[in-house]
Formats: sequence, C-alpha cells, structure tokens
Amino acid sequence: MENEKKLLDYLKRTTTELREVRRRLRDVEERDQEPVAVVGIGCRFPRGIRTPEQLWDLIADGEEALTPFPEDRGWDIDSLYHPDPEHLGTSYTKVGAFLHDAAEFDAGFFGISPREALAMDPQQRLLLETSWEAIERAGIDPATLRGTRTGVFTGLMYFDYGSRVQSAPDDIEGYLGNGSAGSIASGRVSYTFGFEGPAVTVDTACSSSLVAIHLAAQSLRKGESTLALAGGASVMSTPDVFVDFSRQRGLSADGRCKAFAAGADGTGWGEGVGVLLLERLSDARRNGHRVLGLVRGSAVNQDGASSGLTAPNGPSQQRVIRQALANAGLTAAEVDAVEGHGTGTKLGDPIEAQALLSTYGQERDGGRPLWLGSVKSNVGHTQAAAGVAGVIKMVMAMRAGVLPRTLHVGEPSPHVDWSAGAVELLREAREWPEVGRARRAGVSSFGISGTNAHVIVEQAPVEESAGGAVVEPGVVEPVAGGVVVEPVVVEAEMSGLPVPWVVSGKSVVALGAQAERLADGLAGVDQSVSGVGWSLVSGRSVFRHRAVAVGQDQKELLAGLRGLAAGLPDVPGVVSGVADVSGRRVFVFPGQGSQWVEMAQGLMGASPVFAGRMAECAVALDSFVDWSLLDVVGGVEGAVSLERVDVVQPVLWAVMVSLAEVWRSVGVEPDAVVGHSQGEIAAAVVGGWLSLVDGARVVALRSRAIGEVLAGGGGMLAVQASAEEVGVWLQDVSGVGIAAVNGPRSVVLSGTREGLETCVGVWSARGVWVKWVPVDYASHSEQVEEVRDRILADLAELTPLSGGVPMLSTMTGDWVTAGEENGEGGGLDAGYWVENLRRPVRFAEATRRLADEGFGAFVEVSAHPVLVMGVEETVDAARAEASEDVPPVVAVGTLRRGEGGWDQFLRSLAGLFVRGAADPDWQVLLGGPHPRVELPTYAFQRERLWLDAGVVSGDVAGLGQVPVDHRLLGAGVGVAGVGGVLFTGRVGVGSHAWLADHAVSGVVLLPGAAFVELVVRAGDEVGCGRVEELMLAAPLVVPARGSVQVQVVVGAVEEGGRRSVAVYSGTGTRNRLWLGWWCGGAVGLPCHGFPDS
Repeated sequence: MENEKKLLDYLKRTTTELREVRRRLRDVEERDQEPVAVVGIGCRFPRGIRTPEQLWDLIADGEEALTPFPEDRGWDIDSLYHPDPEHLGTSYTKVGAFLHDAAEFDAGFFGISPREALAMDPQQRLLLETSWEAIERAGIDPATLRGTRTGVFTGLMYFDYGSRVQSAPDDIEGYLGNGSAGSIASGRVSYTFGFEGPAVTVDTACSSSLVAIHLAAQSLRKGESTLALAGGASVMSTPDVFVDFSRQRGLSADGRCKAFAAGADGTGWGEGVGVLLLERLSDARRNGHRVLGLVRGSAVNQDGASSGLTAPNGPSQQRVIRQALANAGLTAAEVDAVEGHGTGTKLGDPIEAQALLSTYGQERDGGRPLWLGSVKSNVGHTQAAAGVAGVIKMVMAMRAGVLPRTLHVGEPSPHVDWSAGAVELLREAREWPEVGRARRAGVSSFGISGTNAHVIVEQAPVEESAGGAVVEPGVVEPVAGGVVVEPVVVEAEMSGLPVPWVVSGKSVVALGAQAERLADGLAGVDQSVSGVGWSLVSGRSVFRHRAVAVGQDQKELLAGLRGLAAGLPDVPGVVSGVADVSGRRVFVFPGQGSQWVEMAQGLMGASPVFAGRMAECAVALDSFVDWSLLDVVGGVEGAVSLERVDVVQPVLWAVMVSLAEVWRSVGVEPDAVVGHSQGEIAAAVVGGWLSLVDGARVVALRSRAIGEVLAGGGGMLAVQASAEEVGVWLQDVSGVGIAAVNGPRSVVLSGTREGLETCVGVWSARGVWVKWVPVDYASHSEQVEEVRDRILADLAELTPLSGGVPMLSTMTGDWVTAGEENGEGGGLDAGYWVENLRRPVRFAEATRRLADEGFGAFVEVSAHPVLVMGVEETVDAARAEASEDVPPVVAVGTLRRGEGGWDQFLRSLAGLFVRGAADPDWQVLLGGPHPRVELPTYAFQRERLWLDAGVVSGDVAGLGQVPVDHRLLGAGVGVAGVGGVLFTGRVGVGSHAWLADHAVSGVVLLPGAAFVELVVRAGDEVGCGRVEELMLAAPLVVPARGSVQVQVVVGAVEEGGRRSVAVYSGTGTRNRLWLGWWCGGAVGLPCHGFPDS
C-alpha cells in the first residue's frame, strides 16, 4: 500500500508539472505570435504630405507626387539631365517624387544647436520630427516615455550628406561624422527622447524599413521593448542614384513606377519618411491606446547564392512569404491583398508577380483573388522608406474599407503568366468587405543586396479602431510612460461648465502656431470640448510657453485660440505666460475687503467641493452665531446683512476656507500659509493649526466682541506711501497709528475718526492718495485693549493643533511653532488671537521673507484679490534692491468681484499653471478621462538648414587644382606659361539662397558686393592685399533655375606688384569644353605693395 501511495503521489506531481509545462509552452507560443498593434503613425511624403490621412487622400484620389529636381540642394540641374541614356554623368529623367522641404528643421525644439543641426543628415532630423508625431498621434505624452524600454528601429540607405562636403566650415566640421553616421540615426532618437530600449539602424537598401518593423515586432514579443518606433527614411543629398541607374537603364524616363504593367520601363525615385509606433496588442488594450492596425506576422530572408548579387530571386520571395504566414498563423487564402514591392522594372516585377502567384494565388475560394497593388505608382520608389509606406497605405485602406487603384497600369505585364494563380491587379478601386473576418494584407520589400522582407498587416479589432480607449472596468494600469490611467469614465458632474484647453510651445511664435493649428484642426468638427481638453493634457507634452483657453463651448474656445494665434493682447478667456517660476507655493488669506454681494453663489452651484466645505463651515458656525451662513451667501430673503462685522468676518472666513479646499481638490496644495489680520484664522484652519470648529469659534466670537464694543469708535484709512514716510507724518497726528504694512507703498492706518480725518485733509492737499476702509472700528490699535479680557475669556477653551502646513505669522514675522507640551500648538492660543487683532500686520515683511526663502507662487485665496498687488510690489522692490537676480514670482487671486464662477477659478488656476507654479489634476478639472480625440501634432518652427557641398565634382587636387575654402569659389589653378591664376566656382539661387533677395525687375543679379568679395578673395590668394580699381562691365545674371559658372582670372605680376583681374560668367553642360562662351562681368587691378590709405 505504501508503494502504491508513493506512485500515486508521483503521478499527481508529474501531472501537475506537465500541466505547468504545457501552460508555459502555450504562453511562449502565444507571446511569439501575439499581434503587434500600430498605435501611432508619423510620416513625410512628397507633395507636402505630413500625415497618414493626407497620404491616403492622395492615394484614394488616384493622384501622384512627381516634381522636377529640387533646386535648393546645390545640384547642377542644368547639366544633370540628358535624354541619352549613354551620356555619362547625366540622368535621362528629370523628375522624381521629392521632399522639397527636407532641408527644414526645428532644431531648437529638440535642443540641438544650429551648427550641429546644419551638419545633421536631413534624414536624422525628419526621423526626430516624425517619431515625435507618431507618439503624439498615439495620444501619448512623449515626455512620459523617458527612461522606458522603448526601442527605435530605423531603416536607412543613404549616408552621404556629410561626405559630399569637400571643405566644411571650422565650426561645423566636428559635427559631420555623427551627423551622417547610420548608427546615430536611431541612437539620436533614443538619446533625444530618453528611450532605453534597443536602438538599431538597418541598411538592407529598399527593404530597410520593413526589416526594421520585423525586428521591432520581435523585440516587443520577447519583452525586450515595451514600445517601439519602427520605419525608415530616404532623402537624396546628391543626384548620384539617378546617374547610376541611368547607366543601368533602370529608370523610368517619365519618372513613374508602372508596377506590374505592360508599360513598365524602370523605377521612379522618390523620397519619404515613415515611422510606426508599435506595441503588443495586449499592452495597447490595457493602456487604453487606440489601435490603427495590427502586424500579425513577418519574416526576413536572403537570396543567397542566386543568379546575381542584385537580381531578384523568386524562390526566396516565396519562402519569405510562407515564413511570414507561418509566423502569423495564417494560410495564404486568409489574406486579401498584397502591397507589392512593384518598382516598375522589367526584370523585378515579373519575378515578384510569379512568386505571389505561386503562394497567395493558390487554393483560393472562387471569385476571391488576391488583389495586388503598389503605392510606388503614387509617390515613387521611396527606397528605405518604401516598406513602411506600403504598411501605412494598407492600414489606412483597411480603415477605409477600400482597396485603392494602382496608377499607370493600363495592361498587366505580358511577362507574367497571370493564369498560374488567382492574383489580379488593382486597376480600379474596390470595396474591401470583411467577409466574416478581419481584413488582411501582405506587404513586400526586396533589397538590392538580396534581403527580402514580408509583413502581414491586419485590420484593428472593431472596438479599438472605433476611437475611444477600450478598458476593463475597475482596472488601473500604467501606460508605457508610467502614467496611471483610471479607465472608469466619469460622467462629467461639471457638465455644462467651462472647460480649459491647454496649448504650449517651445517659443512664443510656436505657441501661437500651435493655437492656430489646433483651431484649424477643430474648425467645423463637432467634438466634445471636455474630450479635446483631456486629450490636450493627457497626450501632449507641456512646454515653457503656455496658454489656457477657458470657454463654455467650442465656439468660445476656438475664438480664444484664434485670438492667441493672432497675437492679440488680453484675449477674453485666454491666460498665457512663460513657465519661469520654480519656487514653492503659499496660500495667502486676506483680511476684510474682499467681500461682495453674491460672492459665493457661482461656485455653490458649480463646485460640489466648495458647496460641501461651505456646509461644513455652516455647521461649525452654528454653535456660535444665530444666523445661517448658507442663507447669507445664498441671498435668501430675510437673511442678516453682510455689512455687520459679526457677519462679514465669519462669512469671509468660510469662503476662504472653502476656496482653499477647491484649490486642493484640483491638485494645488500649499507649501505654506500666511494670513493678513483676520485672514490668519482661515490660514490656521487650512494649515492644520486650528480645527474647523475652533476656527469658527475664533472668527465668530471675536467679531461679535468687535461689533458690540468697538464698532462706531474709530476707523481705518489706506495710504499710498511708504511706512517710513507715514511714520514721520504721524508725528503731528494724535490717536492714529500704522495698522498694516502691505507693500513698499501700501500702508493702512487705524485710530480715532478725528485723527484720521486730519490725515485725509492734510495729506490729500499734498497730493497723497488716501482712501477710507469701509469699517467703523479701529483694528490693530490701542482701542483693541477694550475687548482683550472678553476675547481671552471667549477663547479660553481653544485647543490649538500642531499644524500640517507651515504657517508664517504676520503678527510676529516668524514661523508658527508647536507648543512644548504634548506637541500641541500652544502658539495659537487665545492670547495669540488677541495680539493678532491688536498688533500691526507685517504683511510686506512676511512677503519679503517668503520670497527670500524660496516661495515663488502666491495664491490669494479670497473672493476678490486685495493683496496680489502688494505681493508684486514687495517682490519688485526686493528685486530692485538686490545685488543678484531674484527668482521670478507669480501672484494670483481666486475669484474676482462680479466674477465668482467656475470660469474665473479656471482662469486663476491657469495663471499659476502658465507660470509653471502648478501641475493641476486635469482629470478632476475635466471630469475625465474621456475618449481620446484626434488632435493636430506639434507645430514645428522649421527653418532651412542645408550644408552647401561646395566643390563636389571629384578631387580637385587630382585635377591639378587647389581647393579654396570660400562660398563662391571652389578651386584655383596656376596658368602655366603665363604666371596668372584661374579661380572657378558656381553660384545659383539653389545653393546661395540669399541671391534671391537681389532681384531687379524679377531678374536675379549678382550684387556688386559679391563682385568685390570675389576679387578681394582672389587677391588674398595671390598676395594682393588691396583692390585699386574695379569696374563692372556687365551684370552677372543668375538663372532662376540651375546655376552659373564663375571664373576669376588673375594676371601675372606687373610693375609695382600689380596684377590685373577679370571676372567672367557662363553656362554650359558637363563633359564638353567650351570656348568663347564667357561673358565679362568685372575688370580691375588688385594691387600689392601700396599703402592701404
């Protein structure tokens, strides 16, 4: 029996272990085959295409993007084209699909100096921009990905931007190596964004970007990366590839790719950049990221020892397709279409088509052929970006439910046996039905070196592609950037209230441009204003230059954005500023003076937090007053008058305490509190030094004593003068003293009515500004002694607390400390509140101390700001007196007289935020989270940065010439037997953009100053330091396109060291000697050995 029991235990244990092994194996298999989600796309394609939607519009409309050669890259366009394929050094096509703004870049946005940016390959720059846009379009704040395992997989095949430069300026030379290095292309993105996943640059020529996507998917499935940017870029810095393929007869003469067509006659070169943001589907769902499409499977292989190094290999293409299908767990019949490599060559297209016929074309249901097309018919062969262009096209096609037509097909290629399988060309657009399953397409790319790639793309699950984030109720998950998203969508309890829209930029100009872009993008589109607001704060980085538009509806908000974009001052509902405040935050509570009728009514209905705290204050006051707080603030008929001191002070206290709770509810906590006179009671409650009930006790019983004993016995007066000046003036007045010093020139007096009237009469006559404070008692004066004993008795039961937020006393000028006994706050006992009423208020001194101790944000928590100006003036005075820079300070109010609603609170909050003094809880403010709204990406402030190549036609030293480091002259050579020197160069609007500014009647002329520069430089090279005479014989016309060759001919040394000089210009073509075609432009005499005078 014992052996049987052991055997039974062993079998149970083994069975459990076997189940665990099977589970782990299943997990590994599922992980290796888990679909990878495309959650964001960034791109640049010819004809100004900057978004996947614009690319789709071009494709769906059946348009192409061909243009002439770019004129701003220093190419010798006039000499480049020749119709004869045998003509050396030329191209028999003169068009392509170019990124004509490839030289433009916002270097400052990425923290790159202009010098380094100029030395950077435009492909690197464009990858930075499109990577940023892909992340933004995914609804992710790029800043949240810093420090995460986000990978970067980049396909490139051109690395010649820097190497084409023969002589770089000294301040650029040190950047050229990294600027053109392939490894830096991916590494720079990771460095700039702070990613810590793999950074890989792939060069398999035209299959580079598809190989990059394959590697990214593998990295995600292995858990090596949490997110991955994958794609490729191609920008041609030189026209060499046109010349090379012209010699090989591989170009289409009209520049068009006629993929799989009978009329195919070669490829047409294009440029482009495409970047996908990829994430495991399970992660995308958990993180609430919208899924645009799926990468179901992929594969990469090599032709091996085939018929030729660069010749396509059909069997290898078949193998890579089958491997990709196996990786996706699909059969060929489960794929609807293929985006072919389809370059339009007579050799490659038939081989590719036969491979598709042999794989996808077999075993298909009747009437359901594989549909074949190529985006190269629209945007040309974008080379290293070709594969990602095909993926973007198919993702957009799936979302649209349309298979677009391929251009320039006419008749299918006769070199393909189309009867060998069920494959048909998309000569017309077709609907793309779902046929009971998701739409699927294959995408192929084949590199000239023999590296083949195939990716299978699938339609996004319906719930993800619909727009809103798909989340599981009750689950809180971190996104890749570490931001926690609460998936439960809160129905906006603030429905119908104003909402904030946040925009920001790296500069003032960028801020305006961002506002304009957002307004344009939302114009005519009916969106949830809260949804837009949520998308702006949850999926966008916040930069130093900020603005917040506050509005009730989209019309108001768009109007605010338009005003901001136009640079208008004081745009209604818009608060803007620069985030320059880094100090801690202090809540400021004023004394009397902020009250106004209906001051709390707006927030009572708009903010449940405010209304709830007011109700708590009402309960706390009930034990000490015989009137209703809520009746007074609600304006109920028959309620007691707010003008009574024993009413207004408790009401103001309750309003301030409740407003502080509103600030806290939106994520704005104080680092310290400070109060002015009776405001210290609210400060003590908010700071945790008094309980709410004890706060109510102090304000109610003390104000009752004032009303019953002191009222009618004095007054208070505001004076615009310094405390020192007032002190001198008061020597002649009795019964009056300084009650408060609020700022450098803001003093409040208190005392007898007679004494104050004397001050008003005398000082007004001197031109001093004075104003009565609307009270009939004299706080902070000797009259308070009349109520000392009563207040001490009324507050005897006070139980101070030990405090939670530091409190600076404006009565003592020091920080409040806890009592020595039992850790209790003995400092705020009954005696303190008598002295608080008796002694002067040292508010300016407290403000100065707070600023000195690093407090940069002052929030006046009141129904109307009465101390903001005093804070600002005090800090300004400190700044004027300081020997070193004083950190910036911001002071804001909360509500304003006549503006007591939620919109004013939002504007006050915005005032803090735009100065960098608050990071609000936007989820609370917007009642979010909300479904993500598609928004325009960042408005880059791009400027042209293109490094002129100078002399690029071979090694000038090898031609017997000496390089000349000059923008207009390329080289010089001594003229044998004559003793002279000949300098040559080439100028044009494309290579010297500044020439365009010197046009006469529409004709560009070389400026006279440029002639002088040419002659002076030539003189310097031959040792002539002065130009004695220079005459312009004829204008030098610079053509609108192309360039003009320039020769500076310096003669032999003449008597006295003089040399003659002449400047000539002319045009011509390559590979031909021209005689007698030069036109004289200037003649003169550079001199040597004569005085400079």
